[in-house]
Amino acid sequence: MQNEKKTIVFIVNPISGTKSKAQLPQLIDQCIDLSRFSSRIVQTEYAGHAAEIAKQCVADGIDICVAVGGDGTVNEVARSLVHSETALGIVPCGSGNGLARHLCLPMNMKKALDIINLGQTDHFDFGVINDQPFFCTCGMGFDAFVSLKFAEAGKRGLTTYVENVLKEGLTYKPDTYTVEDESGTHQYKAFLIACANAAQYGNNAYIAPGASMQDGVMDVIVMEPFNVIEAPTLAVDLFAKTLGNNSHIKTFQARSIHIHREREGAVHFDGDPIRMGTDIDVHMEHLGLKCIINPDAVEDEARPNRMVNAISSLMDKIIV
Repeated sequence: MQNEKKTIVFIVNPISGTKSKAQLPQLIDQCIDLSRFSSRIVQTEYAGHAAEIAKQCVADGIDICVAVGGDGTVNEVARSLVHSETALGIVPCGSGNGLARHLCLPMNMKKALDIINLGQTDHFDFGVINDQPFFCTCGMGFDAFVSLKFAEAGKRGLTTYVENVLKEGLTYKPDTYTVEDESGTHQYKAFLIACANAAQYGNNAYIAPGASMQDGVMDVIVMEPFNVIEAPTLAVDLFAKTLGNNSHIKTFQARSIHIHREREGAVHFDGDPIRMGTDIDVHMEHLGLKCIINPDAVEDEARPNRMVNAISSLMDKIIV
């Protein structure tokens, strides 16, 4: 008896990300083995539509649901797939591609489709901040503020992100946070507090270089205030995977935390900013997301080193 074909739905956000998706149908025909898979493409039409399509995919028993777009599209699709047997696939087309990079998926569209065609899967953790699922990071303070600035920027990409981080960081005022976890209650005057399921924000900016998506805990990063002289070192550490060695960084792990801050404001989940109140709960859901994986995963170690000169050049321009 012939095995039944597995089903793939490609959810495409036509206006998200930085890459053209015009070649996707042709590449699917080239890369996806039609003797093993049946596939179709569905385009989103409005904000939140990707989540609705993915939810229907789960109800229909679709085997693989592929997010074609940026981090926002990936978050929308993934949030509807949690605790289901439908696997998340990613064709990264965004400016950051945080989850795809953590999973060592190719940034090239054809190569990403080749990985999907292999069909190998594993289960990973995800986080929840005040009922909002996240898969890479969430945070408050400066990184949420930068997410707002980045969303408002007229252009996308790594240079815009780094420039916003460095420029806004010179004037941003830290807040006081009371953090309660399994070990007790602690108070911090902090530039930002980030909760990381995955290692990076995206763009190879490693907020939690040692983070695992399969250990059931989040890495909590507290960045204490710093001055203008120290800013370039922090920025380089972020891209060189050495942030944990910086004296302004405190880190710990937790399954859940409660954070009280002095005033309401922005938080972000996977880079998307949203306003929340003064009390915030974050917890982990262990191995609750099934994902397509790269069986030959190899991280790109060269890019962080290339960032050092770029950061120094931007810092010179901003300070002057």
